[in-house]
Amino acid sequence: MLLPRFAPPRSFHAELKSRTAQYFQTTGQAQTGNGALLGKAILLVGSFIAVYVHLVFFTPALGWALLECVALGSLLAGIGFNVMHDGAHGSFSKYPWLNRVAAFSLNVLGGSSYMWDAKHNTVHHMYTNIDGVDDDLDIQPWMRMTQEQKRYGAHRFQHLYFWVFYCLLYISWIFITDYQKYFTRRIGSVALKPMSTSDHLVFWGFKVLNLVFYVVLPIYTIGFVGWIGGFMLSTAVAGFVLSIVFQLAHTVEQAAFPVPHAVTR
Repeated sequence: MLLPRFAPPRSFHAELKSRTAQYFQTTGQAQTGNGALLGKAILLVGSFIAVYVHLVFFTPALGWALLECVALGSLLAGIGFNVMHDGAHGSFSKYPWLNRVAAFSLNVLGGSSYMWDAKHNTVHHMYTNIDGVDDDLDIQPWMRMTQEQKRYGAHRFQHLYFWVFYCLLYISWIFITDYQKYFTRRIGSVALKPMSTSDHLVFWGFKVLNLVFYVVLPIYTIGFVGWIGGFMLSTAVAGFVLSIVFQLAHTVEQAAFPVPHAVTR
């Protein structure tokens, strides 16, 4: 698929940016995160570490373990939205190095900050809701997200079974789609920019570390049955929360799904 092209930017965009900058200048507020955001980030990350350590090394009773798995999944999503996402957009802090650290947190949580930057910052924000390009819309054949996508009989029930696929988002993300992007060198119709040696090392190094910390070590300390139950519960909670927030850009009444012109693109 050929990538869509855009008309020259209109004065509206320039005026919007100008007024936004003027607002922050007038109010004296920073356009990046402040101490409150940093405090929230420390609370989220600290809580995530504490819950993980208690689950893996102290083996709480079943009831507490289930609650902590729900908390762990919620904290994972919270770090993604409040730390990683803002860092990747350069808005977490006025210090570039702190933004890089915040964005890098995704590698510790099982994902890839490199793939996220390409998928979200570039593809999603540049080609929002364009079928075949915006990777967020690609849940085929299981779900139909736009009128342009092929319709199957099962789709009439997707409002009933979407819960299952939303819960599987995160586990699919860290174990399947990151690798698909890595080996195909593409995100939908968009080619990935070349990865440096350090990019490859970070990708594989943290994928291995995540297997150690989230698979091997828990199985060693609490056993396979306890691990698989807790892992599926925590990733299901994370996946569901992430999906609900992600889909606010796609499956609400006001969302538009532009179709490129067949000739001019």
